[in-house]
Amino acid sequence: MAKHPPVIVHPPSPNGGRRVTVHGQIVGLAHGRGEVAALLRAAGFAPGPDEAVELDRPGLIEWRGGDLDTWG
Repeated sequence: MAKHPPVIVHPPSPNGGRRVTVHGQIVGLAHGRGEVAALLRAAGFAPGPDEAVELDRPGLIEWRGGDLDTWG
């Protein structure tokens, strides 16, 4: 069985935004890269409070229904 990354960014919803889950728990609805990064920073996935979150890191995030440039 393949192991999934801890973070899943789900396909864009018809009403806009993409659901973000961490370890199977919904942490929010993002409408862009910055919001995904903020949700992950709040969940402890940044090395420090002012550090960037690597949104293209395959072992961390699985983008479903499009990549980090797909928002609707």
